[in-house]
Amino acid sequence: MRRALELAARGLYSTHPNPRVGAVLARDDEIVGEGWHERPGEPHAEPNAIRAAGEKARGATAYVTLEPCSHFGRTPPCVDALLAAGVSRVVYAIGDPDPRVNGRGAKLLRKAGVNVEAGLLEREAEAINAGFLMRNRRGRPFIRLKSAASLDGATALANGASQWITSEAARADVQHWRAQSSAVLTSAATVLADDPRLDVRIETPRQPLRVVLDRRGQVGRRARILKPPGEVLLFQAAKPRARAQPDERLGAARIERVRVLRGHLDLARVFAKLGELAINEVLVESGPRLAGALFAAGLVDEWLLYLAPKLLGRGAKPLADLPRLTKLAAARQFDILETQPVGPDLRLRLRPRGK
Repeated sequence: MRRALELAARGLYSTHPNPRVGAVLARDDEIVGEGWHERPGEPHAEPNAIRAAGEKARGATAYVTLEPCSHFGRTPPCVDALLAAGVSRVVYAIGDPDPRVNGRGAKLLRKAGVNVEAGLLEREAEAINAGFLMRNRRGRPFIRLKSAASLDGATALANGASQWITSEAARADVQHWRAQSSAVLTSAATVLADDPRLDVRIETPRQPLRVVLDRRGQVGRRARILKPPGEVLLFQAAKPRARAQPDERLGAARIERVRVLRGHLDLARVFAKLGELAINEVLVESGPRLAGALFAAGLVDEWLLYLAPKLLGRGAKPLADLPRLTKLAAARQFDILETQPVGPDLRLRLRPRGK
């Protein structure tokens, strides 16, 4: 199963909107075939492993990181492929919450006489498909907030200057997180202040959707984020007493309209809409106001925090715009999942406590 997880990770940048899945076929403690899902519309992990195993698949055990699918999509059901190959046992790490599967794959295998077991290395398998699982279980993507700050927790000088707090190595590292995301999201304030592109600048089979929360319609046609490569989606405030037209556009960018709540676009609705668009993982790169709103709404599932060994001093911009606290017990707390030096900087991967 550990080898199957390694194989699944090969699809980190390429399987969207499908899950990342790896499969290994083994007989008598020997691996006889292995495969992974590479791209949407192409064979899933199980058929690839069966093809590699050939006749040795008969009587083998299949180790799969996700419950085998049981429905026809762009490819035939993996359950059918496993049965046709004569596999005698299937061990999978986690169930598939897709309503077209959700236990049906395991049920069909058992009904055909295959020994089925589940739960092996479940935590590791959940981590590699956090976005796919979140979207199918809760109807929204997995939301990863990325921030860069000095040691005194500042994201920009008092005059707004912020390029660059962290090193070139840290900025290069961010490219890999963008590449594995289905979408990269920012605010109009960030677009107006920095005019970012937010595209992926390493070799990748696809560009993530770029999303801008543009409540007042401030993003202009010349903004670099509206230019190729990749698609762009703008969320703007709903028009009073009028329905938004489904084909509203700003140049090549599509516009979606949602209501405003407490001075912000309805963030829950924004992410629900992204879930409807089959967006699995969102990387948020924004300023302190949106970061604070996301924390306040409980919409941060993971926080990537890059810390630069420098101090920005009095009046500098904070990491997140949050209400003033009067008790330490009310402070938001995080669990540290990982610490990693990146050039001269430090990357923290954090999870809000209670998530």
